Amino acid sequence: MVAKVIDVAKARTAGDLRDVVHRAVQALSEGKVVGFPTETVYGLAASALDGEAVERLSQAKGRAADNPYTLAVKSLGDALDYVPQMSPLAQRLARRCWPGPLTLLLEVDRANSLVARLPEVVQQRVCPNGTLGLRVPASPLVIDALRLMTGPLALTSANQSGSSDPVTSEEVLEQVGENIELVLDDGRCQFGQSSTVAL
Repeated sequence: MVAKVIDVAKARTAGDLRDVVHRAVQALSEGKVVGFPTETVYGLAASALDGEAVERLSQAKGRAADNPYTLAVKSLGDALDYVPQMSPLAQRLARRCWPGPLTLLLEVDRANSLVARLPEVVQQRVCPNGTLGLRVPASPLVIDALRLMTGPLALTSANQSGSSDPVTSEEVLEQVGENIELVLDDGRCQFGQSSTVAL
């Protein structure tokens, strides 16, 4: 079955944007995979508190287990819960660039962070080698969804592994539409390329 597409521009015009976010949150809470527009490219998201949902994300993506996902959070404060030993330099970068197209790849001590509370399969998918990618996307839809969720999102580009990153909902549907449940269509992404990764 092909993913359901919600026209965000139409919902925005009708004043129903909250309904769009609620529908995305409901899908995520039910363990489904959702395609979100971000400022960079379209992404696929699953609740990072749901190991089965993250496995569904991996199946939709066709991604190897040793290629980690980013953890999307809503703020620097949330990021510090997952990497409490974040360096002052990384914190400065986060304050300056978040929300925005920056992923921070940071060493993490799982035992002393909220990473340890994620399901084991999710820990292996987001932090297989002792480093964790964190991002606060400059997407009101993602941020609003995160505000209503009880935890972070496992996030990756909405393409099959090895294929080009999608910048429209049509490209998402072409690549993974039969493997996900919902896509929020908000037109072409602003930047059209993946976020910058800072180590």
